[in-house]
Amino acid sequence: MTEQAPLAQPAAAAVPAAGAPAAEKRETGVAAFFRNLAPSWYFSSLLTLIVVTGEAFFDILGGFERLIVALGTAIVAEHVSARLFAGRKGSTLTAYITGNSVIVLTKPGPGLLWPFVLGPLIAIVSKSALRYRGQHIWNPTNLSFSLLLLLAPGSVSILSHQWGNDLRLVGVIMLLGFLVVGKSKLMHISGTYAASFLALACVRAWMTGEPMMSEIAPITGPMYMLFMFFMITDPKTVVKSKRGRVLVVVLIALVECVIRMSSAWQIGFLEPLLTAPPIFALAIVGPIAKIIDIRMRS
Repeated sequence: MTEQAPLAQPAAAAVPAAGAPAAEKRETGVAAFFRNLAPSWYFSSLLTLIVVTGEAFFDILGGFERLIVALGTAIVAEHVSARLFAGRKGSTLTAYITGNSVIVLTKPGPGLLWPFVLGPLIAIVSKSALRYRGQHIWNPTNLSFSLLLLLAPGSVSILSHQWGNDLRLVGVIMLLGFLVVGKSKLMHISGTYAASFLALACVRAWMTGEPMMSEIAPITGPMYMLFMFFMITDPKTVVKSKRGRVLVVVLIALVECVIRMSSAWQIGFLEPLLTAPPIFALAIVGPIAKIIDIRMRS
């Protein structure tokens, strides 16, 4: 008998080497494009929606020159400070978010443009100048606006528009906001704050005798939306653990409630903080929590 010829083996190129990762299929199409976008793009889009909606319905910009000044200052400061302090290229997207945040928050005196220069400048520079063990501990916009309110209360105040009269508008923006933080896996932060604020608003209404809706209405405004979806979810300044984040947000809501009740409770030294209770609550609680978190992990 003649020996049977061995079966032909597959080409070597068709057999992956042992331990080699399998080739990944690259997703294409519109759905894949949006699925692969970085969370910062979703946040910037949501912020743009808030600014555009606020201007269309409530004239929150007060003039497009303010937007130009704020964005221009933020972009220049971002690229210059990144090059000087870190030796890297700055992020235009980060500057865009900062500039628009200042626009949403700031209500200056008539004819004043300097808050739209100083606000973004403090926010951008603080990221590199104010750090603890290599990390910045304040949300930049939160720190910037807290300082402006404390140092120049006669020239700068918080934008106080509320959108509570148009429930459809509020509902759409809130829904999009929670979708964005859900996409970024930060729903536990914004959701906890919203629940804490509503619960404490009911407590305040019961204690003061004020109508419940007057205590709840502030959360419908653009300032609170910026605070709830952007400031307290800042990935650079939140603590690392999920449980810790929930605890910190509850503490922020409690401190905000105490500031709001300071007049009724006659706590005089807190009354200057009544101009923006959530902003100051985050400025107080956030850095303390971040420093404790850094020290515990190191």
